[in-house]
Amino acid sequence: MMANTGRADKKFIFGWVMYDFANSAYTTLVVTFIYATYFVSAIAPDKIMGTALWSRGVTLTAICVALLSPVLGALADQGGLRKKFLFLSTVVAVIATAWLNFVLPGQVFAALVCFVISNIAFELGMVFYNAYLPEISTPENIGRISGIGWGVGYIGGLAAMCVAMIGFVSPEVPWFGISKEAGANIRATNLLVACWFAVFAVPLFVFGKSQAPVVGIKAGQIVKNGLADLRATFHDIRNYREIVKLLIARMIYNDGLVTIFAFGGIYAAGTFGFTFQEIMIFGIGINISAGIGALIMGIFDDRLGGKTTIQISNLVLGLATLLAVVSTSKSLFWVAGILMGFFAGPNQSASRSLMGRLVPREKETQFFGFFAFSGKLTAFFGPLFLGLLTQLFDSQRAGLSVVVLFFLIGGLLLARVDEKAGMAVAKSLPS
Repeated sequence: MMANTGRADKKFIFGWVMYDFANSAYTTLVVTFIYATYFVSAIAPDKIMGTALWSRGVTLTAICVALLSPVLGALADQGGLRKKFLFLSTVVAVIATAWLNFVLPGQVFAALVCFVISNIAFELGMVFYNAYLPEISTPENIGRISGIGWGVGYIGGLAAMCVAMIGFVSPEVPWFGISKEAGANIRATNLLVACWFAVFAVPLFVFGKSQAPVVGIKAGQIVKNGLADLRATFHDIRNYREIVKLLIARMIYNDGLVTIFAFGGIYAAGTFGFTFQEIMIFGIGINISAGIGALIMGIFDDRLGGKTTIQISNLVLGLATLLAVVSTSKSLFWVAGILMGFFAGPNQSASRSLMGRLVPREKETQFFGFFAFSGKLTAFFGPLFLGLLTQLFDSQRAGLSVVVLFFLIGGLLLARVDEKAGMAVAKSLPS
């Protein structure tokens, strides 16, 4: 059942929020701003080929997560394994991220392998992490708590970005006597991310509650039961029509977000000539605006509803992306980036809270597995089309332009979702 956020749950909520603070260092430094840019600029043969190869890595991640997330979600619910699966995915993500430090310029295959492994583990971890949201909130405050998580997450990304810039990227002599030869100081930011992720994830594993243990059932039976439950959910999916509508819409508009996150720093460097220092400052600015946006719009989420909050963000994100495509000055690109940051957090947070309002109880992990599935099933389309258009027209602007369509089409599909009807179904159907 969805628990009240009373005094007994405050430590649990704190741990849950801190996990977002921990893992946001990965998305900020590795996926978006530093390592992605370093891969394209220093590891790959050239920027065009690097953009295309990075898009292939993001695409492979999306396909793997889409295939694994519903199955692992069902297994976690059947076996009471959510916390264990979250711990395992966190460990793998931390180790693979740390290993990126040892990949040298020119070692394209090794870089992509480490990145894909770390990214898959990170994304699967989010399935189990997000499934805690309905347990630590009520229908009245789920938007605010989700927004706090995203907001604190962006603060974590911002703090990690500042440490990376001050300690490794900007100084003449990086911390710990690390050399700048072969980009050693840039690669060392992966060690920072790994340590950051590992340390700040601890509170959730200390204070987070485990699901009731399954007694007397062997591992093979848990797998059998999980797959059977997954098949039953697919069979009964007609009972969850609003969830299906949401997941279909999210498949599209989330592609736009995935593409922006994966190629924001790459686009800034390739089209506007941003240096690593400028990309770091740009990332700090976006994280500040994103944190503020997630916190503010989390309050509006509870008042206006998740669907309305998502639609507002889809509209502004589409317009901001269009501005980034047509702008010819860094100043206008900065405006576009700040707008994207402010509304990217609410888009993700409100999507998560809306799903939390619609999921049937005792199947949270399984349904958030479907949530991850929807976010990844077609998530390769954005990076893939961006890479193809970039190669075809020899222009990153042409590649980025496809993102506008994802926000437009996703918004049109989301308009068909009836939020109140979906909440009523979640309360009435047996778990």
